[in-house]
Amino acid sequence: MAIPERVFSGVQPTGNLHLGNYLGAIKRFAEMQADYDCIYCVVDLHAITVWQDPAELSHNTREVTAAYIAAGIDTTKHIVFNQSQVSGHAELAWIFNCVARMGWLNRMTQFKEKAGKHKENASVGLYTYPDLMAADILVYRGTHVPVGDDQKQHLELARDIAQKFNVDFAESATNAGHPDGFFPLPEPLITGPATRVMSLRDGARKMSKSDPSDLSRINMTDDADSIAKKVRKAKTDPDGLPSEPKGLEARPEAENLVGIYAALANETVEATLSQFGGAQFSDLKGALADIMVAKVGPVGDEMRRLMDDPGEIDRILSDGAERARVLADANMNVVKEIVGFIR
Repeated sequence: MAIPERVFSGVQPTGNLHLGNYLGAIKRFAEMQADYDCIYCVVDLHAITVWQDPAELSHNTREVTAAYIAAGIDTTKHIVFNQSQVSGHAELAWIFNCVARMGWLNRMTQFKEKAGKHKENASVGLYTYPDLMAADILVYRGTHVPVGDDQKQHLELARDIAQKFNVDFAESATNAGHPDGFFPLPEPLITGPATRVMSLRDGARKMSKSDPSDLSRINMTDDADSIAKKVRKAKTDPDGLPSEPKGLEARPEAENLVGIYAALANETVEATLSQFGGAQFSDLKGALADIMVAKVGPVGDEMRRLMDDPGEIDRILSDGAERARVLADANMNVVKEIVGFIR
C-alpha cells in the first residue's frame, strides 16, 4: 500500500523570529497547504539542546505558533503543535539512536559549527539531535520536508536511518504487513528564491538572531520605520544591478537583496532583474522596503494580536498535539511490533 504524501517540518522556539525564518520556512509552510496534508511543529525538544530559560521557552513557543497562524496556516485543516506534547518523537529518537551509526553523526557539519572548539562541553542532545529530527519526520511517516540548504544534510541522514531500519527489520516488517519497509525515504522540498536569507550587513553570513547588530536582520515584529531604515542601510557594492542572474555571482549582498525581493513578490530572480537590471541599489531598496512593509508588516501585527491571548494559542497547540498523537501512536505501535517490544 502506498504511503500517503505528508509534509512535516518545524521551527525552533529560540526567540526573535526574523525575515529568514519567515521566507525560508513559515511562508513556504503556508503555501504548501493547498497541495499537501501538513504537520507543522514547534520543536521545543530541539531548542533545549542548548540551555533555555524556561519562561522564555514558553513565550517563544507561543511566538512561533503565532507566526504560523499569522502567516496563514489553517490549524483546523492542518496540524500545529509543540513537539514535547507528543512522546512518540522522543521514543522513536531513541530507537533511531540505536540504528544510526557514530560515523554518520560525526559527518554532520552543523554540530561542528555550533559546538566549535568546545565540542567536549556541548550537550549530548546537540550531537544526537539529527536522530531526533529524523524521528520528528518519520513518526508521522512524512514523505516531504521543506528544508533550507543548511538542513539538507540532516534530511539525507533521515533517509539513511529510514533505509537502514527497513533493511535491518525487513523480515519483521514483512510479518507486520509492510513488505516494502515501514518508513518512506522523505524527499526535500526546496523551491523558489531566498531559501537561505543572509545578513543585511554581511551577505556571506546567514541572517541570525544572535548577530549583535540589529541592523543585520528584519525582525518579524519590526514596525514600518524600522524595516525601511534597515533596508536603506543594507550593505551593497558599488556596481549597478545586473540584468541576468549570472551577474550576481560573487556579489553576495546583491544576490541576497534580489532574492528577498523576488521571494516577497512571488516571482523569479530573473523577473526581478528584468525590472531592476541597470538600476542603482537605491531603486531596489526603495521597492524592497515598500513590499516588505506591505507583506511582512501585517504578519507582525497579527502575531502581536495573537500573543495578547496566550490561552487561545495554548488551546490550538493542545488540539494539534491531540491530533498528532493519534497518528504518532498508531505508527509507534507498529514500530514497536517490528522491533520486538512487548506492548
